Amino acid sequence: MRQKILVTGGGGYIGSHCVVELIEAGYHPVVIDNFSNAVREGDVPESLRRIEKFQNTQIEFHELDLLDKPGLEKIFKKHSFYAVMHFAGLKAVGESVEQPLRYYRVNLTGTINLLEVMQSHGVHNLVFSSSATVYGDPQKLPIDEQHPVGGCTNPYGKTKYFIEEMIRDQCTAEKNWNAVLLRYFNPIGAHISGQIGEDPQGIPNNLLPYVAQVAIGRRKHLNVFGSDYSTPDGTGVRDYIHVVDLAKGHIAAVRKLKDNCGCKVYNLGTGTGYSVLQMVNAMEKASGRKIAYEIAPRRNGDVASCYADPTLAEKELGWKAEYDLERMCEDLWRWQSQNPTGFSNGTQS
Repeated sequence: MRQKILVTGGGGYIGSHCVVELIEAGYHPVVIDNFSNAVREGDVPESLRRIEKFQNTQIEFHELDLLDKPGLEKIFKKHSFYAVMHFAGLKAVGESVEQPLRYYRVNLTGTINLLEVMQSHGVHNLVFSSSATVYGDPQKLPIDEQHPVGGCTNPYGKTKYFIEEMIRDQCTAEKNWNAVLLRYFNPIGAHISGQIGEDPQGIPNNLLPYVAQVAIGRRKHLNVFGSDYSTPDGTGVRDYIHVVDLAKGHIAAVRKLKDNCGCKVYNLGTGTGYSVLQMVNAMEKASGRKIAYEIAPRRNGDVASCYADPTLAEKELGWKAEYDLERMCEDLWRWQSQNPTGFSNGTQS
């Protein structure tokens, strides 16, 4: 019997790539999603429909919001889960500043519901999708897991920090709980098939989807926010990680749970920082197209440089990012060029 893993938010960008890796690693994913970051195709997310095709499998899916606790109870009654992978939540930094209460309600209440239902059904293994935003402004680089947390610069980051604390407290109170908290840096790229990738609804909040949309002709130019940072070319430096590497990190985390590991925290990044202009150049190379950009004023809350020290994950999870920048951009461009308007374009390659 394959172990069943509940994947919350499994129709979204990172969740769907983790579903692929779970299937390939021999697990049985059961997916819930409320379509806030997933594109609908009939009753299921288009991402899952495509995975079913290229993996030649069937994926059990339930449309569900984590704020619907009775609905969640129903799914836990139906299945015996080995673990939960928790991705579901609102995730736009700028929006969180404008709508803090919405972010706290959805991300915190949803997670509390999930943890309570897990507890009442005897499911004590959890992998949580956290974020490097919990570190706030970096006090030292590269950032390792000992770096102070909680000085978050926006409500989105605070929700990730608060959820980490809730999970940590639960693991302290209940010794049979195991949780791995994964702090992501900047996931980019797409599955090599070109069938699934990042499909931001509306104007992309992240750099690379925006750059790809400029390259494909959906947007006129990129705004580069700030060119006077103390970085090699004056533009912000970030640690970009291939989404497939990130997904493989989640499989390593699920395997870690069987050691009765208690509560563990790992950075998932490459350890290398790239500037905005380096990313633009790399995408120009991958796409063979010129990418227009304009320098704009710095944005509030942006830091000059942020990149990971990922050595702990390598040491304790046996995981290391494999794909380089060139591969990240190639895979992103394949997805973007095959799906110029994302999942909703209806074209099948």
